[in-house]
Amino acid sequence: TDASALVALGLHALQHRGQEGCGIVSFDGKNYHSEKRQGLVGDHFTDSVTLKKLPGNFAIGHNRYSTTGEVSMRNIQPFFADLHMGGLSIAHNGNLTNALLLRETLVKDGAIFRTTSDTETIVQLIAKSKREKIIDKLIDALFQIQGGYSLVLMTNKKLVGVRDPFGIRPLVIGKLKSSYIFASETCALDIVGATFVREVENGEIVVIENDKIKSVKPFPNQKPRPCVFEYIYFARPDSLIGNKCAYEYRKDLGSELAKETDVRADLVVPVPDSGVPSALGYANQSNKKFELGLIRNHYVGRTFIEPTQNIRSLGVKLKLNSTKTIVKNKSIVLIDDSLVRGTTCHKIVKMLYENGAKEVHVRIACPEIKYPDFYGVDMPTKNELLAYKKNNQEMCDYIKAKSLKFLSLDGLYK
Repeated sequence: TDASALVALGLHALQHRGQEGCGIVSFDGKNYHSEKRQGLVGDHFTDSVTLKKLPGNFAIGHNRYSTTGEVSMRNIQPFFADLHMGGLSIAHNGNLTNALLLRETLVKDGAIFRTTSDTETIVQLIAKSKREKIIDKLIDALFQIQGGYSLVLMTNKKLVGVRDPFGIRPLVIGKLKSSYIFASETCALDIVGATFVREVENGEIVVIENDKIKSVKPFPNQKPRPCVFEYIYFARPDSLIGNKCAYEYRKDLGSELAKETDVRADLVVPVPDSGVPSALGYANQSNKKFELGLIRNHYVGRTFIEPTQNIRSLGVKLKLNSTKTIVKNKSIVLIDDSLVRGTTCHKIVKMLYENGAKEVHVRIACPEIKYPDFYGVDMPTKNELLAYKKNNQEMCDYIKAKSLKFLSLDGLYK
């Protein structure tokens, strides 16, 4: 009966995946209940008052991180619709690349959209399908959409999880006593005491009904092509991807980076928290001293996800400060997991020099990001990506480091 409380805990563990809004929809056997809020899970779904408004044995929840559609209450998921066959609630992680095209056709056909989110397109397509059964209606819709998606759907009797044919965005299955759970990452299962069963496979529809699990595979077989950014940056370090913690992959990326691009220096310093695992791997591989030359203030949002440029340009001091006596007169290898716009890195290098560092060599534990991601990571446009506009020397001059090297694409795959 505590379905919504368990969902709230799971969303809390997945807060890193989106901070703009959160929502939970529950079903009590007769009625659907929906509560949506702007901001963080912990600010809204912690008291019994809110959770009492969400009774039932079924619930799904979502943390919003906008890749399409403006930030507003109406775009917060899960979405709910009363269809001919009964209620349907849906939550989506990813980005549909043909959503606008489909939307135009649907609107011309008389469909009325309440949101600007690409997820609503899926609801409309399911509603329009002439097939009888909900799973067949869903398959109808899936064959029309393109892009990256993990979906969870809730009907009066079923809980359904779907992953796109390439498995771009993550989705896992867990089990708590006799009940099954879907989540974006295994850390959400850990928080509610559930065990990890397996990942939903690419192109798979998993149906849960009466505590039984059933698999449907409507698509032709494809090789999975998961989003590499989950490994590099997005997944929480303690989450399992392919039976290995994201933390381990990141350490390996760092040690590979050291094999490829080691340099004479006194210290290896991570940009916290994102660069810590890679820096540990780098330091181990190169036998250098690992030090926390930068300390992070944990009460500030993440710049990569912060939507407005004016907040971003307030300066890195909001978030990071250097341990001055550690960096003074030292040559430093500064390690981060990625370099996107370069604005933060530029400020960190400047701060380290201002605090007496002798040399700062920047090493990035993933290859240059030259192009945006259209499958559910909110990347800047091409022209804002540092590596799209500049070659290595120009990037190095821009961030004002002594040297700059990235992990090779081969190294990343290895």
